[in-house]
Amino acid sequence: MIESSPRYGPVNKRNVMIVAVVSLLAFLVGSPLLRAQTSPVGLGTADGFAVLAGTTITNTGPTTITGDVGLHPGTAVTGFDSVTLNGALHETDAVAEQAKVDLVTAYNDAAGRTPATTVATELGGQTLTEGIYNSADGTFGITGTLTIDAQGDPNAVFVFQAASTLITASASTVNLINGASACNVFWQVGSSATLGTTSSFIGNILALTSITLNTGATIEGRALARNGAVTLDTNTITGAACITSAPTTTTTVAGTTTTTVAGTTTTTLAPPVGGVDTGGGSTSGAQATTLLVGGTALLAAAAGVFEARRRLSNRRSDQAGPDPTIGR
Repeated sequence: MIESSPRYGPVNKRNVMIVAVVSLLAFLVGSPLLRAQTSPVGLGTADGFAVLAGTTITNTGPTTITGDVGLHPGTAVTGFDSVTLNGALHETDAVAEQAKVDLVTAYNDAAGRTPATTVATELGGQTLTEGIYNSADGTFGITGTLTIDAQGDPNAVFVFQAASTLITASASTVNLINGASACNVFWQVGSSATLGTTSSFIGNILALTSITLNTGATIEGRALARNGAVTLDTNTITGAACITSAPTTTTTVAGTTTTTVAGTTTTTLAPPVGGVDTGGGSTSGAQATTLLVGGTALLAAAAGVFEARRRLSNRRSDQAGPDPTIGR
């Protein structure tokens, strides 16, 4: 059906509809709410540990650790007379054993993440956004500064897969910007990780074998070694304070909603019509669903309008009868 526009001349309704549909789809696909997002690697009970090892944990010099320390199945923890431990020491007990089980699960999860983007072995000088990364030769090194950019998304997740080693140079730095969180940075290391003297490291190291922190190295995150040792020397390790999932119980009685999460009870009386109590959690999934439903409804409405106009136009044409000029 062709109509005339005073300003632009003939207008094809079908083309207008196609343009509208394509524009709407482009908007939906480009929406941040609908972009695929990497989920965090679940650490399970290992989440509460700043240091976890399989054989030994050895320390030299004054070291400060915030978070629990665990060893299983080994029994040798040495040099802890000079350690300031803001947490509990679990030496070959059931708690450490379960944390090691959960570490294995987390390690396998991180190692199996796909698809991965292959980047240079040397991460220093690079700025990386959310995603999964590996290197062609299976190792990672950091000289200088690696910048991790969440681009304003506090839930952005970064997974680094090193088939072999992770080695950072002396005085190297991992820098988080634009809302990036140490909780969401994971380093899966296929053999051992070594942090250089006075290096400043961020993220959760999940190493198959061992982890060594040289003199003065710091970690905001975790040093979790599956099978080998963790060796410390005058270090500061601060376990990232991450919000983890916990069992949730919700009871609704006569307009009163009581929600219990991790021992905290919240009671909501007579919630406003249309309001939703998210409990402070992420609503991106609900927003994405709303956006999809709204977009689909809009498309259906647009299609209905154009179809109604087409039928009305055909009806008018039938009522007008054949064009008297045809056949002359």
